[in-house]
Amino acid sequence: MLIQIDYQDKRPIYEQVVEKMQNLIVRGILSMDEKIPSVRSLAIELSINPNTIQKAYQELEKLGYIYTIKGRGNFVASHTSWKVDRKNEYLEIMNDALRELKALGVSRDEVVASIDSLYKD
Repeated sequence: MLIQIDYQDKRPIYEQVVEKMQNLIVRGILSMDEKIPSVRSLAIELSINPNTIQKAYQELEKLGYIYTIKGRGNFVASHTSWKVDRKNEYLEIMNDALRELKALGVSRDEVVASIDSLYKD
């Protein structure tokens, strides 16, 4: 698995697991309907308490990133369940940043040029 825990991070470990799993799903490393590691196996792999992984998986399910099939395990949910929320979250962050840039005197043309440059890559 591609998850590493940062013990210097002040956030709870389960939050780190949630964030790392979200990133793996968003980046397409874990694909729709793919089975993710069991609570026990991921806990062993990361050398952390299974209750911590269980809490992370519950949060991921609540957020719509995974779903559970009783007796079979946990699987990556379809993108439609979380993509809209994630998009709106980032649009809000972007709007806050744009307000700050405007207050700093950054012109619309500079912002558009920056966006165009990003989308050309």
